Amino acid sequence: MNIKRVASAFRKRFMRLAAPLAGIGLLASPSVAMAEDVVELDRSDADPALWKLSDDDTTVWLFGTMHALKPDLVWFDDAVSEAFSGSEELVIEMLEPDMATMQQVVGSSALYADGSTLSERLSAEQRTLVAESAATLGIPMQAIDRMKPWFAAVTLSAAPLAKLGYDPKSGAEAVLQGSAREQGKTIKGLETFEQQMGFFSSLPEEQQIAFLMESASSLAEAEEVYAESERAWGAGDIAATEKLINDGLEETPDVYDVLIARRNRNWADWIEQRMGQPGNVFVAVGAGHLAGPDSVQAVLAQRGLTVQRVEY
Repeated sequence: MNIKRVASAFRKRFMRLAAPLAGIGLLASPSVAMAEDVVELDRSDADPALWKLSDDDTTVWLFGTMHALKPDLVWFDDAVSEAFSGSEELVIEMLEPDMATMQQVVGSSALYADGSTLSERLSAEQRTLVAESAATLGIPMQAIDRMKPWFAAVTLSAAPLAKLGYDPKSGAEAVLQGSAREQGKTIKGLETFEQQMGFFSSLPEEQQIAFLMESASSLAEAEEVYAESERAWGAGDIAATEKLINDGLEETPDVYDVLIARRNRNWADWIEQRMGQPGNVFVAVGAGHLAGPDSVQAVLAQRGLTVQRVEY
């Protein structure tokens, strides 16, 4: 297994997991090359991708999300707003638990409970890299020393967002949930907080440390990477989104299956069952799950269900 490539791929998924903890979104790997022919993003009229699956009495909308966006990006209008307004139910990846539950889960899966420290598990060179990288973000080493390596990686990767102007309150999930509450819509989650934490907390420590090193050494590219991620999402550039979010995971089949393919199949199961009930549902999940050969749409297509992209 190529630890560095797996580390890069996992770091992208860390960002989704950390959203309720640090208010952050997906982070693409800086090693991904930018496309030669890019679709320009009109910040006053962004058009993120939207798909539709329907029969005589049921419509399921599929919408890929970014979890932190700059407040000036206008996207919740046109077809997206119309589809959302016509839906009785919003379904997202995960409902945030109450603070007590969150703290309990974090304490058991993300922090050392036996008095040991992160520093003890790092070489002198690794400690220096982590400490220096944290210092550039205004984070003292003591603040992350109780964290397990994977969670320290989340913390370092999340920190640049606010400084660069990306706000989780402007992210797609926050906006959609706020609007759903205002309109009295039902809100459901496809997974639990415990499940999402479990994707990473069970990783071997060697891989966790590799992820931390990759995160610590990649902070300088954060601005470029976030900008390209937002551009691809806002322009509905699915090809770029797939490269940014999913690149590298295909080379590690077991990891890819856990993080992407298996979850997409599970969500396709839910959607297929939901098609048996009348009504309109707006399903909003991370954009990477709606791109690539194992996307939710591809799984549904294999089962004879036609999902069409909405042109607007």
